[in-house]
Amino acid sequence: MDCCIVTALGSFASLYALLHFVCFIFADADFTLLWSSLFGHRPESKLKGLVVWITGASSGIGEELAYQLAKCGSRLILSARREDELNRVKRGCLERSNLQDADVLVLPLDLLERTSHEEKTNAAIQIFGHIDVLINNGGRSQRSLCLETSFDVYQALMELNFLGTVSITKQVLPHMTQRGSGSIVSVSSLVGIAGAPLSTGYSASKHALQGFFNSLRTELTEFPNILISTVLPGPVQSQIVQNAFAEELTRPVAAAGNQEYKMTTSRCVRLMLVGIANNVKEMWIAKQPFLLFYYTWQYAPTFAWFITNLLGRKRVQHFKAGLDADSAYFTKPKTS
Repeated sequence: MDCCIVTALGSFASLYALLHFVCFIFADADFTLLWSSLFGHRPESKLKGLVVWITGASSGIGEELAYQLAKCGSRLILSARREDELNRVKRGCLERSNLQDADVLVLPLDLLERTSHEEKTNAAIQIFGHIDVLINNGGRSQRSLCLETSFDVYQALMELNFLGTVSITKQVLPHMTQRGSGSIVSVSSLVGIAGAPLSTGYSASKHALQGFFNSLRTELTEFPNILISTVLPGPVQSQIVQNAFAEELTRPVAAAGNQEYKMTTSRCVRLMLVGIANNVKEMWIAKQPFLLFYYTWQYAPTFAWFITNLLGRKRVQHFKAGLDADSAYFTKPKTS
């Protein structure tokens, strides 16, 4: 009898493990986030009527966030440097939803002009009365080798991606602690927990964000209704490569490359909204094999270093050959 029970339990455990393995093969986010997407709160119900401030809202993930949040019924504050692009996004929000003109505020913002951040925050609060969610999405990436990169590029990356984000956060956070509720969601990256060649400065700025918000979360334990969440996307279809820094501040990236293999922006944003609606503190969002990389770095760092070195060497070789650094993992290098 006991033998039968042990056999049954063993079979159940094996089946359970096999089921999770199969699910993982087709997964595009960490298990906590996927569980929330299946059985958690729906963004349409949790985010309706909330005031959401999005930085970097003029393109890419920020633009898609605006559209999907508009469909959820959120009132929006759209910020970026290009006011004409923000107005275009606002029109798209109104066309896709039942929002009225007064429900979407275009608030031009430069993350590098930190002296203006208090004024911008006060303007947003004056119009809407409060801010429920701040999504720190503004920033730029990098595609250059360390030995060839100007120090000015490193300074610009830290000023924009890290210090600019911290500055806005410090302006909004006191209003949330005063109200006792709110969400601060910051878009980091896979390279915020793992290094990657051609992204030394970008990776450093995202590591800084991870350290800052992980530490801030522990400081706010007396405010259980304030969510500090970080989003770590893998490759996503957006303009991030076209807008990336190269070796010099004024030098554009040579080519963005094919983005078909990357996760769609709409899927990435949907998962982000699910995470916000369900108070997920850290979100890993990526198609395979990139999702496996998160778990490898988390649970088997020695093996992760081995794989990183192999793929990193290939990434650099493809970059030098003139291929897109990201899609290089799926293409053969050029031969002379």
